[in-house]
Amino acid sequence: MTDRTPETCCAPAGTNAPTNLEDAVIDRYASGAAQREAALCCPTTYDPKHLAILPAEIIERDYGCGDPSAHVHEGETVVDLGSGGGKVCYILSQKVGPSGRVIGVDFNDTMLALARKYEDELAAKIGHANVAFRKGKIQDLALDLDRAQAWLDANPIRSVGDVSAYETECERLRATEPMIPTGSVDVVVSNCVLNLVRPGDKARLFDEIFRVLKRGGRAVISDIVSDEESTARAKADPELWSGCISGAFVESAFLEAFENAGFYGIEILERQAEPWRVVDGVEYRSITVRAFKGKEGECREHGQALIYRGPWKCVCDDDGHTYYRGKRMAVCKKTFDLLTSRAGPYADDIVGIEPREPIAEEDAALFDCSRDRLRDPRETKGRQYDETTDAPAGGCC
Repeated sequence: MTDRTPETCCAPAGTNAPTNLEDAVIDRYASGAAQREAALCCPTTYDPKHLAILPAEIIERDYGCGDPSAHVHEGETVVDLGSGGGKVCYILSQKVGPSGRVIGVDFNDTMLALARKYEDELAAKIGHANVAFRKGKIQDLALDLDRAQAWLDANPIRSVGDVSAYETECERLRATEPMIPTGSVDVVVSNCVLNLVRPGDKARLFDEIFRVLKRGGRAVISDIVSDEESTARAKADPELWSGCISGAFVESAFLEAFENAGFYGIEILERQAEPWRVVDGVEYRSITVRAFKGKEGECREHGQALIYRGPWKCVCDDDGHTYYRGKRMAVCKKTFDLLTSRAGPYADDIVGIEPREPIAEEDAALFDCSRDRLRDPRETKGRQYDETTDAPAGGCC
């Protein structure tokens, strides 16, 4: 399943995370790679046709709480954070086809060995070899730890100065040989992993997801969330940390983490009705969230408008723009493109209105997105527009 380890075993002050968190997580999922542990997963249904070719060992050692692979398409490049035994990666391989690519990232050596064990066999069954597994931490997707280990093998640490040299090499690897380059991925998926990253690294984790995605790319993440903050007792229990409980996001904070990283179109695709577990009166359940990258850039005036179809009287987007049902709202080209894109989450709710005379990019003035205003129909039709047309043949629309 996952990059089942945080950055270090010591949590920042005030988090109540156990100091042996990393060891607890590593040991539990190493054991889970050797023998199935039912307590590590929620019941999840996958398309049987994608499971048919997978070895029982991989299916049985999968620990997830959703199916983000259901939202991936042919030809896409996908990164699976915390790929574990490789189940989701091999499902994705079938879905993206020979023109797509799948990269699994995990830190647990036992899980990586299980995933890599079947690479050649499954490539032959699927008909193409488009899956690669990388050792890394999901909150540091630039550092390939196999390459860092190779450097350490050739340059063993014997002094404090050697530590500094290793850190310098890691920075060089991140800059010149990144495990996942910036803006290189169509989709980032993850299945019940993010909760295992220590609290102090979670903001960095979302920033890394955002970094590696292409403009227009998306994250589809299944994870465990809680309805309120975990109790101090739960946070101090290594068993509950490694069991996807103590590190769970509060549900509202999970969505806010995407927003704070710069994502838009953040949407709950699936939400478990009944809690998976209840600990000290706190409910823990699985949700799957999708979020998009691509609202960076200048706001330019191209004379465009958006009409919100309803059913709500009005809605507010991630940038604070309000759209009123049935009214033409003036927007910049960036917002227009985001909300009318068929690849995005809004197109079915929005009508886009283009001007009769397009405004060239070099002639477009800056657009003030700090306030909402209506778009006069004459702004799109043209002030001198006075055309009169006949009724269509047959007399009806």
